[in-house]
Amino acid sequence: MSKHPKYVNILLGVALLMAGCATVRPGEVGMKQTLGKLQPKVYEQGVIGYNPFFTRVIKLPTRTENLEVTLILPSKDGLNIRSEISILYRINSEKAPAVINEIGLNYEEVVILSVFRSAAADVCSRFLAKDMYTDSRANIENDIQSQMQDILSPRGFEIENVLLKSIVLPDGLAQAIENKLEAEQNAEQMNFELQREELEAKRKIIEATGIRDAQKIIESGLTERIIQWQSIEAFKSLASTPGTRLIITDGQAPLLINQEQP
Repeated sequence: MSKHPKYVNILLGVALLMAGCATVRPGEVGMKQTLGKLQPKVYEQGVIGYNPFFTRVIKLPTRTENLEVTLILPSKDGLNIRSEISILYRINSEKAPAVINEIGLNYEEVVILSVFRSAAADVCSRFLAKDMYTDSRANIENDIQSQMQDILSPRGFEIENVLLKSIVLPDGLAQAIENKLEAEQNAEQMNFELQREELEAKRKIIEATGIRDAQKIIESGLTERIIQWQSIEAFKSLASTPGTRLIITDGQAPLLINQEQP
């Protein structure tokens, strides 16, 4: 029985030791808060020892976080566009104490969402509704990200990206935009066909001009002696081929050749 208090003391010591340790995992940082005062030192991943009676360890994630938001966005043409948006952000580990002291643990609702709503409304009001449905979406995303970064970076947040995941346009507008895009594509295709036909016509003109010029060169080089010499060569070629030939000629050039059929 005398050994029981010893074991009890050991168990109490182990319990106190475990209660006075905190583990900071990869992708987060820890800070000690003693009697309500946050210490400026930031602890990276590992084990932190502290006095559980007077101190606690506050942890903040420094990995990239994905904040999903559904928001009604105004457009330049006065329409309201419903959109699902992802905000990719992370906390700067060096500024983690400032985030806790100045904002608190509910920083997403206090600053990130508030700044996002303001930036999104300001940027989208400069674009038409159809721009959110076309390639201009990337410009809208970049402008919102840039505006948020300018405001939140000094507060300890890095806005990595803003993604407009889905856009729900008012009834009939989406179909009207699709019809307009299809008409524009058809017009571009027609312009392409016209340009191709113009190029083909130019090619034929160049080809015909080349043939004409070649014929002129040949005609200018044909003299009576050359024609007589070519006629003699033609007679010799006909005479050397097997079979019977009937040649109608004026004595200078072969005019008709009739090969006897077997």
